[in-house]
Amino acid sequence: VDAGLTWSDGRPLLGPSKTWRGLVSGTAACALFALWLDLGWLFGALFGALSLFGDLLSSFVKRRMGMDSSARAVWLDQLPEAALPMLMAWFWFPLPFWEIAAIAVLFALSNMLFSPLLYRLGIRKQPH
Repeated sequence: VDAGLTWSDGRPLLGPSKTWRGLVSGTAACALFALWLDLGWLFGALFGALSLFGDLLSSFVKRRMGMDSSARAVWLDQLPEAALPMLMAWFWFPLPFWEIAAIAVLFALSNMLFSPLLYRLGIRKQPH
């Protein structure tokens, strides 16, 4: 996604693991899933795009911190990709803010819990 560009600190903008294929397919998959759930494809596309933007944001921050691509950063790896789409859902649906915050935190915690398991099962390439 970053086309090999570097920031003023000389580090990569995002890193090599972020691809256009991933952004497009992730957004499209979320749009189709939301359509299947009768939430509307636009909600799903925006939800998916914001989640992926949160992932890009965490990669950008990690590169600024000098961390390698795919390096582990607890909460930074999970929370932006959960919080951004959930904030959009908060405006979209009449949900209390505490529910939105709880869902984002539960997503982050479940990601921390299940990612190592999925890695051991050979489903994920990284244990985090």
